Amino acid sequence: MIKLIASDIDGTLVPDGGNELNPELYDVILKLRAKGIQFAAASGRQWLSIESIFEPIREKVFYLSDNGAYVGCHGRSLYVNTIERKTVMDMVQDVRNMSGLDIMICGPDVIYTETDNQEFLDWMINGYKFHVKQVEDLTKVESEFIKVSVYRKTDVEAHTRTLRQKYADRLKMTIAGDMWLDCMRPGINKGQAVKLLQDSLGIKPEETMAFGDQLNDIEMLKQAYYSFAVGNAREEVKAAARFRTDTNVNDGVLKILKLL
Repeated sequence: MIKLIASDIDGTLVPDGGNELNPELYDVILKLRAKGIQFAAASGRQWLSIESIFEPIREKVFYLSDNGAYVGCHGRSLYVNTIERKTVMDMVQDVRNMSGLDIMICGPDVIYTETDNQEFLDWMINGYKFHVKQVEDLTKVESEFIKVSVYRKTDVEAHTRTLRQKYADRLKMTIAGDMWLDCMRPGINKGQAVKLLQDSLGIKPEETMAFGDQLNDIEMLKQAYYSFAVGNAREEVKAAARFRTDTNVNDGVLKILKLL
């Protein structure tokens, strides 16, 4: 019997940066809960963004935000995994010296950026529904940090290769789509967050179903026997998953959940 479902959002439930789910998904999640099946939204997004997109049922889902750095539910954080401040500030300085990249440093509740790219800011605030604070100097921000995100409009993987090599032993780094490099504390990923939920709720991997499309979903897929890659997933993700479903825009996840 399935007891836990974990799903990525961007590229899996919605197009990247989208903020509207198929409304039918809310009803299906509630029906699954009535059968004793928990639902967790696992995303690189901030928890406030997850809560926004799941607004009608926000009290009924778990949030595995910031690629597992934050685990919580409505109004309550259960686990927060912070990064050493020096590592965050070192990366800020390095990204400042690279062209074409923007950097955001993420506290548990607020995302900080010093970019003056208004189009980018509008997308963060109105697209992803992030709680963003624009500052003059990121090194002056007094907060604990759970994630560092580096953005490039296209081909971020190729343009952050030197960063990933330099910080390989100081951060868990993962490529999320064509635009994002997400960095967390070593050992932190969506799979580790799913395992925390499984251990807390007494749920086994063979009682777990997971859906994803990007490299930052692979650890999560490995933590679930019923692992699904959506039709638009990267080839590495399809190879890591046991099963496949339709694409995100064709409601691939919803089609499988309705079978339950």
